[in-house]
Amino acid sequence: MNGTRVTSPRSYFLGAAALVVAGLVLGLGLSAGLNLPRATQASNVALAASTNSAPLPESPFVGLVDRALPAVVFIDVTKKVGGEGGDSSDEFMRRFFGQPMPRQQRVPSSGSGFIIDKEGRILTNNHVVRDAESIKVTLNDGRTFKATTVGADQATDVAVIKIEGSNLPVLPLGDSERLRIGDWAIAIGNPLGDLRGSVTVGIISAQGRNNLNIFGGTPDYQDFIQTDASINFGNSGGPLCNIRGEVIGINTAINTSGQGIGFAIPINLAKHVAEQLVAHGTVKRAMIGVTLANMTPEIAEGFGLGSQQGVIIQSVFPGLPAERAGLQRNDVIIEMNGAPVADRDKFRLKIADMPSGTRVRLAVLRDGKRVAAEVTLTDRDDNLIASRTTPPAGEDTESIGMSVRDLTANEKTELHVESGVRVTDVADGSEAQDKDIQVNDVIEEVNRVAVANTREFRDQVAKMRKAGKPVVLIVNRNGATRFETLKLDK
Repeated sequence: MNGTRVTSPRSYFLGAAALVVAGLVLGLGLSAGLNLPRATQASNVALAASTNSAPLPESPFVGLVDRALPAVVFIDVTKKVGGEGGDSSDEFMRRFFGQPMPRQQRVPSSGSGFIIDKEGRILTNNHVVRDAESIKVTLNDGRTFKATTVGADQATDVAVIKIEGSNLPVLPLGDSERLRIGDWAIAIGNPLGDLRGSVTVGIISAQGRNNLNIFGGTPDYQDFIQTDASINFGNSGGPLCNIRGEVIGINTAINTSGQGIGFAIPINLAKHVAEQLVAHGTVKRAMIGVTLANMTPEIAEGFGLGSQQGVIIQSVFPGLPAERAGLQRNDVIIEMNGAPVADRDKFRLKIADMPSGTRVRLAVLRDGKRVAAEVTLTDRDDNLIASRTTPPAGEDTESIGMSVRDLTANEKTELHVESGVRVTDVADGSEAQDKDIQVNDVIEEVNRVAVANTREFRDQVAKMRKAGKPVVLIVNRNGATRFETLKLDK
């Protein structure tokens, strides 16, 4: 061989590869040191910006609103307020302006409603259309009509008005007896008078709410549905719907001091009232002729009835069905037609909804013994009921704190009572004061025992004190009687 070194192909390629790697390492190092920009990942950005082309699932409320909203109406009312005598609207002026309006003026008001039949009848609240000089109804499609009042019922705050039109949408009515707490609730209406066609969603929060003080007029009969679907001023009279788009209530009241608390009249109650308003222009109700009180744990203890539920007869009106059936003061009604009775307002509502002349079977406890009675209902006399309206009971405190004296013969005649003692003094801060017992009130009974004089009154109080039980009093004020329960120190 001539001594010349021959490089093999394999060595050549290995050397070239080493040079390429060294160049890459050097280039990356320089790039990092000189802060040179790196290549962007444009393809990744494009992927991140892409969207799913599949259609979104439809909300279960969309179809419901499409069907229901056309039948929900805006009600524009002109009312007279102020002037001599005024009306309930004066309360608004006093509350916000400090005094009633000096002369009668026409003031606009608004609310909601919904069409219930092809004849153009509309359900709404009594307080929306009460004292209306004119009523204008606007549909969701923009059509406007003048409306007339078919009938209104202050006792339930239900009213029916009517428009004349063709091709009117109708909202179907559901069954409020089938509601369960937690069911969907959809409120539709015109809150604040400007936000027409608003829809809010929540659930049924509670049922059977009563003893509510409603601005604009508190109904006598209350069995409200509570919901957290937002309800505001202007929603009054609009529908509360179930998930099928059926009306289950009439939006009526809000709690201005809380959030997520609204109330609606159950549609079964409203439908029953509306049928009578359409047929007669008024509502006929029945009664048995008594005043009633709920059985509280304190009264049950004072009566020796343990945990017994029921409603107590406070007074029996002379000459009416209850007296003719032999019912007496202090009877505890525990059943009606075989069903338990536990709530005064629900019992009153059931009686009122029955036709006059209906016979009802009652079971009562009298001195701890079960007694049966059959009562034939009569027409309700609102004037008589109003004359016997009693104030609510107060809260319990620790001391009875009052003085009493015997009634004179003339006082017994004037008050139409056979026995009792008259209150002459009530101590400040005492339980009696907290229970709104006042000077000149007459205490007729202590724990179901009529007291003819101060000695009998003190004996009964002492007996209950020794037994460690509260005293249950029948308090008569100007002919209206009520129960009061006072706890005693031993």
